[in-house]
Amino acid sequence: QVQLVESGGGLVQPGGSLRLSCAASEFTLDAYAIGWFRQAAGKEREGVSCITSGGSTFYTDSVKGRFTVSSDNAKNTVYLQMNSLKPEDTGVYYCGAALFCSTKDYSGYDYWGQGTQVTVSS
Repeated sequence: QVQLVESGGGLVQPGGSLRLSCAASEFTLDAYAIGWFRQAAGKEREGVSCITSGGSTFYTDSVKGRFTVSSDNAKNTVYLQMNSLKPEDTGVYYCGAALFCSTKDYSGYDYWGQGTQVTVSS
């Protein structure tokens, strides 16, 4: 069974950093794009970033310059480095696998992890 597992979330002060991991099992990342989405309490799921199997990256405007997505195909893992965190970044972060990248909708994502909580608070 295909499985994605997020890790690395936690509580951090504004301006701090976290690195999230998305580990894939039962398949490799060679032919998949991995997207990161987040969902704050009571809010809609929001696209954050995406990386293609070829290494192209995309970001939503609110995180550009602060977040960096990368992949390590040998480890079947995608990372989301989050710097200069703001309270508005708080939410549950999910990774999903798709044939094509999208940070604006999630209809093309075939698999999802269970999420990891990120809380940015002083």
